[in-house]
Amino acid sequence: MNTLLVIAKEPRPGRVKTRLTPPFTPVEAAALAEEALADTLAVVAATPARRRVLVLDGAPGPWLPPGFDVVPQCVGGLDERLADAFAGCAGPALLIGMDTPQVTPDLLDVDFHDCDAYFGPAEDGGFWALGLARPEPALLRGVPMSTPVTGAVQRERLLTAGLRVRELPPLRDVDTAADARAVAALAPDGRFAARLAACAPAADRRRASR
Repeated sequence: MNTLLVIAKEPRPGRVKTRLTPPFTPVEAAALAEEALADTLAVVAATPARRRVLVLDGAPGPWLPPGFDVVPQCVGGLDERLADAFAGCAGPALLIGMDTPQVTPDLLDVDFHDCDAYFGPAEDGGFWALGLARPEPALLRGVPMSTPVTGAVQRERLLTAGLRVRELPPLRDVDTAADARAVAALAPDGRFAARLAACAPAADRRRASR
């Protein structure tokens, strides 16, 4: 793999994982986002690649391990920001987000020998991974993001371009508290699961007091 890309937001309260509030406070939601990002970056660091890039909205923090180039996200919608991330790559590239801390190096260690693209569908209708043997930003521009049909539209865009697409297993994004619990159960030894276990009792007490 030439390039592994992670697109992410700086985990600041009120800016990330807002659908986790309630039951979690904005500070707890940001802490969960930080650990999800840290788990994701650790997996990317453990996956063979010539270059690892964090495409970041915000500023890096102590959660960033060594070995990553950090580039700012461009302005515009998510489709434009994803397209711009691929525009900075030369050769095969695989992009993921910060919402699937259950990801593993085996899932990311892809081989483009007999395909042109990798597509990782998300259970909510989006996608958690997109890989291109020859990065072409136009393949992402104009795809409606954050909708139940985002993944289907993006996959059809790849097929319409004549690309040979190989699918990765579907994964669940962390958007809601139910998602967080399900994902933590899949990666119980990760930092995200540990943070969720620490936050959950306080969230439960707040819910019970209402």
